[in-house]
Amino acid sequence: MAVKAGRLALESANISPDEIDLIVVATATPDMPFPSTACFIQKGLKAFSSACFDVSAACSGFLYALTIGEQFIKSGFYKTVLVVGAETFSRIIDWTDRNTCVLFGDGAGACILKNGKDNQGIMAFDLGTDSRASELLMVPGGGSRNPINAHLLENRLQFIKMKGNDVFKHAVKHLVSSARNVLKKSHMVAQDIDLVIPHQANIRIIEAISGRLDIPITKFFINLDKYGNTSAASIPIALDEAVKSGRVKKDDNVLLAAFGGGLVWGSCILKW
Repeated sequence: MAVKAGRLALESANISPDEIDLIVVATATPDMPFPSTACFIQKGLKAFSSACFDVSAACSGFLYALTIGEQFIKSGFYKTVLVVGAETFSRIIDWTDRNTCVLFGDGAGACILKNGKDNQGIMAFDLGTDSRASELLMVPGGGSRNPINAHLLENRLQFIKMKGNDVFKHAVKHLVSSARNVLKKSHMVAQDIDLVIPHQANIRIIEAISGRLDIPITKFFINLDKYGNTSAASIPIALDEAVKSGRVKKDDNVLLAAFGGGLVWGSCILKW
């Protein structure tokens, strides 16, 4: 999925694989502990001039990867960065747990970062983490702390565990706060935003954010009814669909916002 998304991004940007300097992949479901999923994407795209690494920030991963890519561009270290969000959550879903199995999906989305005009691109971003609540959303087994064994499999610890009501409260609180922070950094107010592309996790979360930010729900791009929560892939998939459907136009101010396990959140404003 990630290779296909990367290939489509290259076609859209009209660049060749050998122009890519860096591949940053946001995923909480890598193919394996190592090598990184980014290495497999490099191989699939034949982008052998690039450096590659993964970012693990759960559902906020794409925004973290996006801001990392931006720093490499701003520093002048790299000219062309491929940022990918990709997840196969179907592999870590407990199909006996109806609190989680109906929520998540698989998918991948990608974008190309290059230098543009001063009044375009990422205007500002805001990132945050509260590890004190990390137990609210996690996959407790399968890593080096709790490696695969009979006890782990018997207790189904290799699957997502989530305390939904608590996650909902934290998500609304931190997404609203982060959005306000990034608006302030961009010297904007809510009314300046033309479109919001939120992490596609829960329609109730999106509606709550809309109300608290005083941004009409009609300004939110929503496709979670089609794919479910694709975690780090949800924002790039939604952004691609928003652009192709004409919801994003030149000079629009687009707010991206995401929240996930960690607990980790982020937001940024793009001038299209």
